[in-house]
Amino acid sequence: MMKMIEKEEPYLIFVQEPYEYQNRPAGIEKKCRIFTAGNRKHREAIVIPNNKIDAKLITQISNEDAVFFELIHAKIKFFAVSMYLDIEEQIENSFTKIDEILQFAKGARILIATDSNSRSKTWHDKITNSRGKKLEEYLASRHLHIINDQSEKFTFHNSRGSSNIDLTITNNNLIADVQEWEISEEESCTDHNFLKFKIGKANSYENKYNYECIRYIVTGDKY
Repeated sequence: MMKMIEKEEPYLIFVQEPYEYQNRPAGIEKKCRIFTAGNRKHREAIVIPNNKIDAKLITQISNEDAVFFELIHAKIKFFAVSMYLDIEEQIENSFTKIDEILQFAKGARILIATDSNSRSKTWHDKITNSRGKKLEEYLASRHLHIINDQSEKFTFHNSRGSSNIDLTITNNNLIADVQEWEISEEESCTDHNFLKFKIGKANSYENKYNYECIRYIVTGDKY
């Protein structure tokens, strides 16, 4: 991961299923802030390499599968969550957690980065399964939007095939500020590809963004 950090210089990294040593994500230098929650195996983590960002973990809502925090940088302030939707559980259980997060945010700008374990043509997958249909309907009912753009690449691939189960989701108040979403060409060495995007209003003269995010996905068995 440190090679990716040095190359891309991201402000924020969403990590899913991190390899851990002594209950802490491994392979990350101490200069980076790491956010996790709960005492069991963490399936979600957030890494912040940039010391100019103020971040506050919302401990009363976060757990091993959902790391929820408030982020402030320059004039940008929003909530973000890195979340795992367990394929072994009813997806409605995850909806309850998202509802809790939305209620806390009270309409403020919010970003959700998730391994949804759900497939739908709505987010440019090849099929729609039952979990995907339920997730479609839930997101629409909560006025949430999927940022994923259509691509020749897929977010997930293994020997059994490929799919788009990794989603970047936002609400009405943040959707216009999420830019340049892409599935990276960079080799991730895992079943999941890197997803990159920027958040921030563009400078009309230089076309630069004042805030940049990269999502980094890694599975424990291939770290």
